[in-house]
Amino acid sequence: MEYAAKSNLRRSLILTLVILLGSCDSLVTQLEEISQRGEVRVVTIYSPTTYFIDSDSETGFEFELARLFAERLELDLKIIIAANRAEMVDMLIKGEADVAVGLIKQTFYDNTFLSAGPEYYNVIQQVIYKRGVDRPDSLADLYPFQLHIAEGGIKPEKLNYIKQYFSEFSWKIHADESSNDIIELIETDQIAYALVYSNELLLTQQTNPELSVAFDISDPTPLAWFTNNSPDKSLSLEIEIFFKQLEQNENLIELVEYFYGPVQKFDYVDQKRFISRFTSRLPQYQSHFKTAAAQFNFDWRMLAAMSYQESHWNERARSPTGVRGLMMLTLVTAKQMGVTNRLDPEQSIMGGARYIDQLIKKMPERIQGPDRMWLALASYNIGYGHLEDARIITEKQGGNPDKWQEVKNYLPYLQNNQWYKQTQYGYARGNQAVSFVESIRKYYNTLVQLTHEDEPIQDIPTKDILRMVDLDSRVL
Repeated sequence: MEYAAKSNLRRSLILTLVILLGSCDSLVTQLEEISQRGEVRVVTIYSPTTYFIDSDSETGFEFELARLFAERLELDLKIIIAANRAEMVDMLIKGEADVAVGLIKQTFYDNTFLSAGPEYYNVIQQVIYKRGVDRPDSLADLYPFQLHIAEGGIKPEKLNYIKQYFSEFSWKIHADESSNDIIELIETDQIAYALVYSNELLLTQQTNPELSVAFDISDPTPLAWFTNNSPDKSLSLEIEIFFKQLEQNENLIELVEYFYGPVQKFDYVDQKRFISRFTSRLPQYQSHFKTAAAQFNFDWRMLAAMSYQESHWNERARSPTGVRGLMMLTLVTAKQMGVTNRLDPEQSIMGGARYIDQLIKKMPERIQGPDRMWLALASYNIGYGHLEDARIITEKQGGNPDKWQEVKNYLPYLQNNQWYKQTQYGYARGNQAVSFVESIRKYYNTLVQLTHEDEPIQDIPTKDILRMVDLDSRVL
């Protein structure tokens, strides 16, 4: 990686000055400078593993870590988006950012201008391909094709080292593209093989199962945050303390599970769990669901199904991203719906009912029947803007944007670079919205089988509940 000579000279002069005057009490530390500014500047890339806009808020694994760090400092968080990891490093060195997040430690560890923070999540560098293309067993099998890599994705020295053993091995560094862009080239059959991080592939495979791992070219290697390599270690020390606390309170484990855990499937085991909670948890909330449903002319079982999908009928449920309560409302949505206490079951259910009612009314009048509810539920999960993007894609592809069964086929396109770059609201976890709606539909139909509109749950014979476990759920 090359950096501008002027930038290097300026950086060296600054470091020399700090060393010479390090004992001067008048110097302001990095942390003090950030505090005086009132915000911590974090540079990252736009991707499902780092930062993206989901529904009405910013999210992503690295974003959530950065948000917690800013909260610890009691400062605002400013997210800066770079084109790729190499540009992240360049911006950090130039002083345009305070922290660069989500970098492979070994790739940038020996850069004298950078200081690496604690290790917090391991990834593997993997060669990937698309099913249908010959699967290589080693780098020697790539010839006559090249290995495509986003700039900053691997140390150049490692590539040169590999070249000594595989003379026909060749590669192409994409200077202006991110790993997501490289993955898109694989998806669209423009290239055969690419080098990516395992966490990037993990999330992409959820909607693109044809992408596969050919082989690994590294052992598990940690990600780390980086700062400027200054004699002043006030910021670095704060980052170390921050990650130690994350480990102690298990927030890091929760975030890893939330973003990288296996995708939940609606299977027989899950059905049995649902039945158990149907009898042990739902009765205490049934009256609240009925009251809220009556106010907005819903079937209470639809609200109950939504709540189960969101919180498993746990009134104190809380996600790593801060949504809480039976309906898992964000602070923004709760405030808009007049909810002052998200942990209060009655308020949470009423707030969720009011919100879904607004989304239903927001749907175009021509959308009628069950599709109106299913599409509203999708927007409840992913945001109305992202749903509209998916409906536009559906129409462009010749589908009916007013039918859930067709729109759900295109919602995952919002995770594909080729498509979300053409939309107004950008990347979104469309596959999650599909899973959300389909799960609610199945839970709702199970409730329909298990209940009658006016029959208290406690009065349903146990033998009938057990019998229903073995029935396949109807899908409306």
